[in-house]
Formats: sequence, structure tokens, C-alpha cells
Amino acid sequence: MWSVASVIRKSRRMTCLLFSQALPLTLAYYNSSILNSSPSLSNLFSVFLRPVSSPAIRTFCSKSGAMSSIPSLQNSHSISYLTQREAAEVDETLMGPLGFSVDQLMELAGLSVATSIAEVYKPSEFNRVLAICGPGNNGGDGLVAARHLHHFGFKPFVCYPKRTPKPLYTGLVTQLESLSIPFVSVEDLPLDLSKDYDILVDAMFGFSFHGTPRPPFNDLIQRLVRLHSCDQTPQKHPVIVSIDIPSGWHVEEGDTGGEGIKPDMLVSLTAPKLCAKKFSGPHHFLGGRFVPPAIADKYKLQLPPYPGTSMCVRIGKSPQIDISTLRENYISPEFLEEQVESDPIDQFRKWFDDAMAAGLKEPNAMALSTASKDGKLSSRMVLLKGVDKDGFVWYTNYESQKAHDLSENPRAALLFYWEGLNRQVRVEGCVTKVSEEESEQYFHSRPRGSQIGAIVSKQSSVIPGRHVLHQQYKELEEKFSDGSLIPKPKHWGGYRLQPEVFEFWQGQKSRLHDRLQYSPQEVNGKLLWKINRLAP
Repeated sequence: MWSVASVIRKSRRMTCLLFSQALPLTLAYYNSSILNSSPSLSNLFSVFLRPVSSPAIRTFCSKSGAMSSIPSLQNSHSISYLTQREAAEVDETLMGPLGFSVDQLMELAGLSVATSIAEVYKPSEFNRVLAICGPGNNGGDGLVAARHLHHFGFKPFVCYPKRTPKPLYTGLVTQLESLSIPFVSVEDLPLDLSKDYDILVDAMFGFSFHGTPRPPFNDLIQRLVRLHSCDQTPQKHPVIVSIDIPSGWHVEEGDTGGEGIKPDMLVSLTAPKLCAKKFSGPHHFLGGRFVPPAIADKYKLQLPPYPGTSMCVRIGKSPQIDISTLRENYISPEFLEEQVESDPIDQFRKWFDDAMAAGLKEPNAMALSTASKDGKLSSRMVLLKGVDKDGFVWYTNYESQKAHDLSENPRAALLFYWEGLNRQVRVEGCVTKVSEEESEQYFHSRPRGSQIGAIVSKQSSVIPGRHVLHQQYKELEEKFSDGSLIPKPKHWGGYRLQPEVFEFWQGQKSRLHDRLQYSPQEVNGKLLWKINRLAP
């Protein structure tokens, strides 16, 4: 048997998001000259950042390009907002005894900004990006972000009118030039930026800036301001993404005159600065992660955790979206009859290999649908563990709800969906149990923890609480701590769906999807598969 288990390492994880274990990227490294004097390390650690109430945060995920797939937390904890001085003090601590360098922090900042942008704006719809970079470290963040956006599939341009003659910055410019990323002078920029760009990255001034912006940045800021002052719908002007501080805003008081930049996205770094309370755009992200827990404890930082390996997390309320407007215009190669395999199992293997090569998460995950004797339907996600000419195999508890359904009505449907490839496969057929020998063999190929879990979990039954599972697991773990063979429970084993109908679906533009159906037919006493094209 061609076993999926042999090429996939099962990855079922539940990520615990603990505030005490995750802290975002501190990038208050911009310019500590705002301090009248540099306090000693002991003085730095005596200064605590005041946690203040933040906008609510909630878990939210979506496939839509208008909404983030990165979760956020709502109504959980207050978020720390930093004053200008507090941010500089954290900066000195990190870049002093903790040994972080400016270029390390800048790289993480730029990556966080690029990741945040990519979470909300798809390069297929918001491709042309102009990064307007100032002479300081905020501008350096913009240069790094432009490089990462290039690798993410965007087409960045850079306006960098006041270049800083330091090796760090000249190196960043060289890296962009090596990727053939165009640099655009202020004189060559159109007065109306909405005509040539989809995203404008405001990387002019960071939290250390004070005073009045001088040329050419005062004019560039006004060009961004005019984009929102015109009577335009959001679809008719490029989105503005500000890094840490909207340029021209007061770091603590915000847009005091009400005539400043109104960004669509703000990517805060370290923690939101006080002016972020005045941010009213739809997308507020916190970027980066690296600060040791000791710093969080010393400075009493209250910040949301980062999910998984993400470099950013959404904070504040997610935008209100009209669900009826959510849609995807798929762009895929044509899926034609003359290109497919004559045997649907071979075609499935071909597509499954493509999903594996694309690095999609758990490509063997499939929706299993069953029906009880009286026609009551039920669906759940399970993992494919093998496929051959005889069908598709998965393993489960024989006393579960789905097993009960199959005992009454031994028919089922499987659905595989590979989002990254715009593909899905439907399979329908009769279901039988695999042999006890086959179930035994697979059971003992699993990690010992999974074997114990199969014994402990009486699937679909009501239990008093999670503690019951943990207690029983611990008892069995101790019982088999000597490495002895763990017996397969009699109520656990595999099922095999013997296919009767296949459907392969490839998403296309304007809902003109490709749908090819395989159905069996007898020709001269031989069973063959007939391929039909279905209307989308």
C-alpha cells in the first residue's frame, strides 16, 4: 500500500498562547537622544511601564484578503502603551547589557511589517508598493520591509530622498539594488500617488522624531494626507501603512490638529505608543518577537502573545466585514480531460504529491461525511493514512458516532481541500473495516503517546472534564513506562472507503471552475472509468 503515513509526520498541535511566554519585538531603538541624559542601568530597571487599557482584542481568522488569518485576542488583557521616554529606556536596556544590535532589530522590524502587510493585502490585488523611507531607523525598517515584500510576491518601489551614509544603510540599499527594486526620486513621483501604487508604506519618521518635518518629507506627508481628504471610496486610493508612528503625529498625543496622515494599517513595534490610541483605521498589528521574559517582568509589559511562528499579531477590533462580499477569483492552470490520468487513483496521487511539494499543512486532512440509518448527516475532519487500488484508509474508534453511522449505513463521502493549489477532490463509496492485522500493524507504528491516547479516549462519549483524560493517560503512561508493548484496544481500528465516484475540482476565474468526474462503466465486460466534465 502507498501509505500516506510514510510521507507525512502527523502534526496535530494545540498551541498554548501564554502571555508570560511570548513578547513582541522591541524596536524602540530609534534615537535615544530624546533623553536629556542617559540613565544608568539601575535607573532603567527602576522605571516601570504603565499598563493601560487597550482596544479590545479578539481571536479572528479569515481567508479573505481584507481580513487577517493571524489570530488576535479580545477582552483578555490590557495592552501596554509606551511613552516616548519609556520606549527609549527599553531601547537602551536591550542594546546595552542584552547585546542586541541595531541591524538585528531593524531586520526583525522590517520582516514584521512585511508579514503584517501580507496578512491583509494579497499581492494579486495590491501588487505595487511604494516605501517612502526617512533618514533614520524608521526608514531602515522600510528598506528591509521592501526587500521582504519583494520575496513575498509584491512589486516594491522605494523613495529614499535623504540617504544615511552609514554602512548599515548603504548595505540595505545594495541589497535592494541586487534585487532590481527601483528607487524613485521625489521629483519623479506623481503628484497623485493613487494612480501608480496600491500600497504606500510610511517609513519616514519614528517615535524619536520631534519638531516639524522639513522638505521633502513635509510635502510627501501632505501627499498622503490628500489621499484621504478627497471624496473617494476606499477602493479608489492606495492603502497607507504606517510603521510604528504615523509620520507627523505627536508620539503621545496623536494627530493633534486632525489634519495628519490617516493610515489604513498601523504596525506598532515593541508595544503601541500612546498615539496608537487615536488610530482609527481597520488594521492594527503588533510586530516582532524576541524580548526575554525578564524584560517583560521588569517593565511590567502587558502584550498579546504570538500564534505559532507568526511575526505579527492583530490587536484591536477586527474590521466589520460584509460576509456576502467575501469572494476569491481563483487563478489556476487549466484542468483538461486530455491531461488527466485514466485511473482516478493515479490522478489523486498526482495531486496529492503536488500538495506535498507545495508544503501545504496536513494535505492528508479530509472531511468525512456519514449518515445514520434515518438519514441524519454528520461530518468531521480525519486524517488519510493510506490509499491504494482498493481505496482510502483512515483509523478511528469503532465506538464513535461516525462508526455508529457506518454500522447502520456503510456509505461515506470524503472531501480533500488544498487551498494553496485551489483544488479539491470528492470521493464517494462503500466503507468496510480493514483487517485486524492491518489495524494492529498501523497502531504499533504510531508514537507511544498516540497509542495511549487511543486507549484513553472513548471517542464521542460524555466525560466530566479534561482532567479525567489526563489522569487516565498518566496512569497508562506509568504502566507502560518499561517500554513494553501497548496492546491495541479492540474498539480501535481502520476503515477503507472503496471509491465509486471521484470528482476533481480546480478553481478558475469568474467561477468558471474545472470539474471532472470519474464514474465507473462496464465496457466489454471490463470495468473502466468514464470521465465527464461537469458545469461549475
